[in-house]
Amino acid sequence: MATINFGGVLENVVTREEFSLDKAKEILKNETIAVIGYGVQGPGQALNLKDNGIHVIVGQRKGTDSWNKALAEGWKEGTTLFEVEEACDKGKIIMNLLSDAGQIQAWDGMKKYLTPGKALYFSHGFGVTFHEKTGIIPPSDIDVFLVAPKGSGTSLRSLFLKGQGLNSSYAVFQDATGNAHERALALGIAIGSGYLFETTFQKEVYSDLTGERGVLMGAIAGIFEAQYNVLRQRGHSPSEAFNETVEELTQSLMPLVAENGMDWMYANCSTTAQRGALDWKGKFREATEPVLNELYDSVISGKEAEIVIEANSKPDYRTKLEEELKELKESELWQTGAQVRKLRPTK
Repeated sequence: MATINFGGVLENVVTREEFSLDKAKEILKNETIAVIGYGVQGPGQALNLKDNGIHVIVGQRKGTDSWNKALAEGWKEGTTLFEVEEACDKGKIIMNLLSDAGQIQAWDGMKKYLTPGKALYFSHGFGVTFHEKTGIIPPSDIDVFLVAPKGSGTSLRSLFLKGQGLNSSYAVFQDATGNAHERALALGIAIGSGYLFETTFQKEVYSDLTGERGVLMGAIAGIFEAQYNVLRQRGHSPSEAFNETVEELTQSLMPLVAENGMDWMYANCSTTAQRGALDWKGKFREATEPVLNELYDSVISGKEAEIVIEANSKPDYRTKLEEELKELKESELWQTGAQVRKLRPTK
């Protein structure tokens, strides 16, 4: 484990150099890994494990779109692709990668296969942390841990194919066998993590729910809409408003931030842009920090989990969700975005 200085704070992280793929394969050589769920995280993690030479099978409800996707991506019915409960029975490490709602629905069927010595793996601490609402309470004689890639399963897979990786957090909730830490780190390396940093189930879900509702999705979507609306109200065309709000950020500035950080991005902009950004960033911080604190309080209180569970339990949830997403897609902002993307030059 390496000790790295993150902005003046020392943290322990696990890198590929010190915990090699060969070491991971040695630890997992006698394990059958059952990936349950083939939706958001399942495909990327399962395919990366397979390509890294790990013995992996997939569990998914037969006849679903995800089942058909698994077949199309090379998993073989009766050999490497099974119904959920059969896969749970066969697996020694059960990777529960169903959606949070799906985990609640499948739990009663899964838990009878969690026999002594097995391991239960998650990529999100939701079900265990909010167990009073989800009913997910693992038996005491199995290992329970998580590895949470900091991005989508699609990104995890695409970066893996480029020889790169997404950073992941990991946490051990329960070490019944004495091998939970090694199992967790081995799987973290084998799914293609860039490096691994330690957390807890509780901290993982608190930061994840805050991040999704905040900067990663909710806040940025809201700020996009606000600035686009202001520019349109002040007489700017849809194309100009979109390019100044979204296109320049995603196509020019964020790649610079990703490459070398915010200061480097600032240094590669005009002095006019630098001065204005430095003058106004504090105002935006002061305006949004109270909102983010309100959000964090809502997360730790369990209110956000309750909203998610209640919404997903309604029979018309999927229909209403599709209506909300359709409204987002058909707004002037994102219809303009669709046209701008079509006009990007191709190679």
